[in-house]
Amino acid sequence: MKKSLFTIALVLMAILMFGQAKKPIIMVVPSDNFCVQKGYTMTVNANGKDQVLPDYKKALQESDELRLVMIKMGAIMADRGFPLKDLEQSLKSIESESAEISMLQSKSSGAAISETPIDILKRTAKADIILDLDFVVKRQGPNNYITFTMKGLDAYTNKQVAGVAGAGAPSSSASVDLLLEEAVLSHMDNFNGQLMTFFDDMFKNGREVKLVVRVWDNAGVDLEQDFDVNGTSDMLSFHIENWLAENTVSGRFSTVDATESMMRFEQVRIPMTFTNNGRETAMDTRRFASTLSKYLSGEPFNIDSKIYQRGLGEAWLILGEK
Repeated sequence: MKKSLFTIALVLMAILMFGQAKKPIIMVVPSDNFCVQKGYTMTVNANGKDQVLPDYKKALQESDELRLVMIKMGAIMADRGFPLKDLEQSLKSIESESAEISMLQSKSSGAAISETPIDILKRTAKADIILDLDFVVKRQGPNNYITFTMKGLDAYTNKQVAGVAGAGAPSSSASVDLLLEEAVLSHMDNFNGQLMTFFDDMFKNGREVKLVVRVWDNAGVDLEQDFDVNGTSDMLSFHIENWLAENTVSGRFSTVDATESMMRFEQVRIPMTFTNNGRETAMDTRRFASTLSKYLSGEPFNIDSKIYQRGLGEAWLILGEK
């Protein structure tokens, strides 16, 4: 009991620290495996190929067990200082903006935006952590018991940052939500400890994001063009890398691709906060990209650019015009 209370206290301290930058938004979603096994799926056509994807709305509408489990997980996490954003309400928000998204097309080919349900969910809900939950109710003689797996996924990078799996004791009378609670509680200290380790790493090493630099076809400039900065003449692409080295946490980023018209950066560690009018304000991918945009708009570059935010963890900076 003392260990459990100590762990909860540490997690609450991490939440308070995180809250100075940006309160983490956490959401539980049923796993792909759960949805496929239960038939809660949809088929979409992506680039001429049919793809089977989870249908979260159908799962919530048709599975009483899932609704009970989601409610119970919300209560368990809230008790430990991690209030959850509601999946069902987020899905309703997605429906309200579907018409707007469906009208967005590229100006050159008329192509529509391609997004999976989880991409749309992340964009709409703005969740920092996705808790991917899978569970199965099994029978042992006259008794029921539950097995579960839960993964904490960083919505910015899709990397797993926490995970637990377990099974509860058999019972002939307990409801599904109580079976889950019994199975989960003994593992939550470890799971929350993993989340806290992830938060600590962000404060120390910055949040990991992706940044892509592209060039409009009428830009009149490309990434191989030379510019003189403080007496050093070099290609625009190298000046951008120099800027990243100075503005990321400990200069941490990876250039994974670079051509005359595109640069892709991954493992870009941006600071959690920045100072705005004397106040500490949360830093995000879009804000970080805007600082690079302002740098390139000044001398000697004088390059206008457009920022396009692609989900929480990726921003495109398109050079040449707004």
